Amino acid sequence: MGFLPNKKLYGTATVGTKGQIVIPAEAREELGIKPGDRLYIVNAMHGAGIVCIKEEKLEDMVQQFTAQLEDFRALQQKEDTKE
Repeated sequence: MGFLPNKKLYGTATVGTKGQIVIPAEAREELGIKPGDRLYIVNAMHGAGIVCIKEEKLEDMVQQFTAQLEDFRALQQKEDTKE
């Protein structure tokens, strides 16, 4: 189980003078990150770190959330009509 289940440490990255980091090769390969991919940088753990999310994955997450929200609204409307 452990502290971060289903997580993998790919190594470290040092922030350069221009604010750039290099994503470790193993991470790029396993996560399918290619030159030109757009990554969204998100504040994590109340400022203790960042999370990088590929644009396509973020779009998928938003679509899933939207679908679940629509399902929830439909269930709520059914409950409201029963009363």
